Amino acid sequence: MIVRIHRGAEEIGGNIVEVEHEGSRIVLDLGLPLSSTLGESAPMPVITGLDGYADLLGVILTHAHPDHYGLIPQLDKAVPIICGAATGRILSEASFFTPGRMRLDPAMTLVDRRAFKLGPFTITPFLVDHSAFDAYALLVEAGGRRLFYTGDLRGHGRKSRLFEALIARPPPDVDVLLMEGTRIDEPDARGRGLASESGVEAEMLKTITSARGLVLAMFSPQNVDRLVSVYRAARRAGKTLVIDLYGASVAAATGNAAIPQASWEGVRVYVPQAQRIRVKQSAQFERVREIAASRIYGEELAANPSRYVLLFRESMCRELERADCLDGAVAIWSMWTGYLNQPSGLRLREFLEARDVPLVVQHASGHATSADLLRLARAIDARRVVPIHTAAPEAFPGLIDNAEVRKDGEWWQV
Repeated sequence: MIVRIHRGAEEIGGNIVEVEHEGSRIVLDLGLPLSSTLGESAPMPVITGLDGYADLLGVILTHAHPDHYGLIPQLDKAVPIICGAATGRILSEASFFTPGRMRLDPAMTLVDRRAFKLGPFTITPFLVDHSAFDAYALLVEAGGRRLFYTGDLRGHGRKSRLFEALIARPPPDVDVLLMEGTRIDEPDARGRGLASESGVEAEMLKTITSARGLVLAMFSPQNVDRLVSVYRAARRAGKTLVIDLYGASVAAATGNAAIPQASWEGVRVYVPQAQRIRVKQSAQFERVREIAASRIYGEELAANPSRYVLLFRESMCRELERADCLDGAVAIWSMWTGYLNQPSGLRLREFLEARDVPLVVQHASGHATSADLLRLARAIDARRVVPIHTAAPEAFPGLIDNAEVRKDGEWWQV
């Protein structure tokens, strides 16, 4: 079994890994570089079979983040796609709301620790803790060799028990651990925001409790852990969480009854103008009918804004201002802070500053700390550890004795 990383050996995101054995091949993730915008064409890797050629058995997606699936719209429809069931549903729902997304009809779905065959390969998915719901690591076996690809994972989210289960019951006899290293060069666990998802909830509770007006919570609806944190903080503060139609659709697509739904007590649904237009243009009026009992309008928000925590984005600025909802408001940024320096983030900051709306950052990374990466490497005890999804591959040998840095495009033996 031989492997090459097409992208990710020296950068965060854009993961593409090709695995070959006896002429048969699979691809693990088909990600868009973080420097590219979802919906725009980006160069496809030079992999025979992406155009539908038969010896490419399939593309396996670890989770629903664009830097792992973003090139799928450019993939020939004849190539089978394999992912988690909830991942497929979430991406299909997201395709209605977001340019560049696509409806997904997986040829097969991943199930935690349930092995399946794909040509000469035996693949075992491991459900992991990550900011994307339904994320997996993958054990790939062929020709008596074993490769364990972590995808993206962490040990400090609401599903941290999955990380601890992987530490406690790792796959045995792994030849190569292909391990993400987003935070490998951070000196401590607090390098990227708060230390844990429970810490995010605690800080949000303080902000929500003290707010004298509307709380504008900015986070990705696909970050389901964050949805739970915001909901719990809002309820503990005696306030109602208002999500948008996109957030309600993602929550329903998880298929998990423990995730806050539009029908729950303490949850309302606001449909911003952009989503109203999209519903009208597509004639998918059932989307608003399904949430009618929970729907809230700008007038109700404005009547008593201090009662609500609103899932908010930059495109909603003007309509909330017209509804007179922003007096005494406070904004919580709960995403990667780098987005605040992009054009939409700069516009958002300018808008909030002009209206005296304070902005606080309360976020926890979706990626494992260097300490947890070391714990994982020791638990799996692979013969070699190869870094991926990292801007600092040179930091691996200083942390892990058997680390072996590889280059993009280089074939190597497992």
